[in-house]
Amino acid sequence: MGFFKDMKSGLTRNVTFLGVVSGLTDISSEMLYPIVPVFLTTVLGAPMQVVGLIEGVAEATASFVKILGGRMSDRAGKRKPFVIAGYSLSAFSKPVLALAGTWHFVLFSRFLDRVGKGVRTSARDALISSSVDKEHWGKAFGFHRAMDTMGAALGPLAALAMLHFMPVNSPNYRLIFITAFFPALLGVGVLMYFVSEAAAAPAAGAAPAPRSPMSADFKTFTALYALFAIGNSSDVFLIMKARNMGFTLTGVILAYTGYNLVYAFMATPAGWLADKLGKLKTMIFGFLIFASVYLGFALAAKTWMIWALFALYGFYGAFNEGIAKAVISHLSAGDNRASAMGYFQGTLGFLTFAASAMAGLLWDKVSPAAPFLVGASMALLAGASLTAWTRRRSFSF
Repeated sequence: MGFFKDMKSGLTRNVTFLGVVSGLTDISSEMLYPIVPVFLTTVLGAPMQVVGLIEGVAEATASFVKILGGRMSDRAGKRKPFVIAGYSLSAFSKPVLALAGTWHFVLFSRFLDRVGKGVRTSARDALISSSVDKEHWGKAFGFHRAMDTMGAALGPLAALAMLHFMPVNSPNYRLIFITAFFPALLGVGVLMYFVSEAAAAPAAGAAPAPRSPMSADFKTFTALYALFAIGNSSDVFLIMKARNMGFTLTGVILAYTGYNLVYAFMATPAGWLADKLGKLKTMIFGFLIFASVYLGFALAAKTWMIWALFALYGFYGAFNEGIAKAVISHLSAGDNRASAMGYFQGTLGFLTFAASAMAGLLWDKVSPAAPFLVGASMALLAGASLTAWTRRRSFSF
């Protein structure tokens, strides 16, 4: 009982409902994520280089807007208006996708969706930090990632259920795109009515106080994590590897759902463990898992290996993505936290653009194994560098 009470403590109303909002939004987004690359290549006839370009542009857009949105949120002293605007914009991008007649329209829809993600993400993460005591930051971000990823597991299952009862053709792809709008819209409603502002706005008429500068440790951590991001291309390439191994669309969706379920169930315990044992240590463990998974995807020769690798990939997400945000919370101040979240995630997103574009070229020009070998190598390099830095600095978190 003590364990479960400890797991629950610190999960405030804001943290809980922000998790619900993210879960609903990811049901919407992930209904489309494993389907869009197949729609692009089979219905619209786009090559893999275009798939990589679209994902790269989408993430680069989100990256730039995360930086801008974080700075604007810190300047305004508010979080919730930016979170509402971002989730709303992403919701309305879904029916736009249904109009796509060429890959250029898919690019526009993804651009719109990622602008929304950029506007909301930095402010939302700063809102989570300010809604819970710092000794629970790992668990709070882990819980948020768990809810987000549970939505990511349910979304593909909803798409799979729809495809089971109707032919796999262009009109039915478009019906799924329209259906995905409704859970996203519900998430906006939950956000508006159940999440409260937790950041103090500046006094009316008062000159804005100078914000704290970014710390040297924040900059170093971002640079070391960037080594990993250079090889961390879009998950689209995992999906297309499964397709190349002979997976049906149903098989791809189920394998991707398995990854998300593992991630969802492990994220909160991983965050709790990070609070107890050290966030940087658990992140380094996550890098090792990532390297193992990407090496496995490069060498996989049997379909059962793909199933196992997708499941193992869920452990990487649980021991890395939410915990990185908790680390940024420790390395930033309350008055510049949204900016720090924006700079960190924005930097990584720009590198994801480069990584995805490079992966598409490597896939087409070298071999489908090449992107995964590069990703595994960069994860090992980042893990070794982060280990050396952590030992030198002796952080207490």
